[in-house]
Amino acid sequence: MENLVALFGTFYMQYILYLLLADVVLGIIGAIITKEFRFGKLAGFMKWPVLSYIFGFAVIEMVGQALPMLALLVPAVFVLIIISLLASILRNLHKMGLPLPGAFKG
Repeated sequence: MENLVALFGTFYMQYILYLLLADVVLGIIGAIITKEFRFGKLAGFMKWPVLSYIFGFAVIEMVGQALPMLALLVPAVFVLIIISLLASILRNLHKMGLPLPGAFKG
């Protein structure tokens, strides 16, 4: 049990969780503003993307611990997840009316 607490309490996981929280909150606000909010969509989002980020990264961390030669995967996957979450946050901010440069529009 202590290993699980240590796994989910890492610096990487904390930042992923903070960005997921920001993404979910901004997504809900954006959906309410655009009148697209549906509880079914929220449940689907919570089930697939949120759990896949958290548990997927936990698996990558365990692989990095078990096989030291693959330890470089952990920060690389972390960066990819952070980029993905930041892009989603920017999309949600755009839904809320924030003008974005063309390179950031999806």
